[in-house]
Amino acid sequence: MSEEVKEIAFDELGLTKPLEKMTTKELRTLCIEKLPMITGASGRDKAELVQSIKDVFGIVEEQQVSPYKKQIAEIKRQIRAMRVEKEALQDRAKRDYLRRKINKLKKRTRQLAKAV
Repeated sequence: MSEEVKEIAFDELGLTKPLEKMTTKELRTLCIEKLPMITGASGRDKAELVQSIKDVFGIVEEQQVSPYKKQIAEIKRQIRAMRVEKEALQDRAKRDYLRRKINKLKKRTRQLAKAV
């Protein structure tokens, strides 16, 4: 019963997104269908699956620090201050203005976080 395990390169998996962005269901399916050397995939959680896949391919995790971290933190401080100011306002037009401005800033932080 010697079943040959075919060596597969990480690029041959055909992934459309990074491992960390994949759902647990997608990771389990990947392990079951394409990576038979990873056993017990159906009983593992997402973090264990990602780590197992990285171990199989020898991927070393390097911590990435966003170059925009300070900028994102500053925008979030502005958002918190605006929320406090918005709650104190009675004028509906000014509250709506602040709400829209807060939403634009939130979109900006998401764009900066994604740019890494």
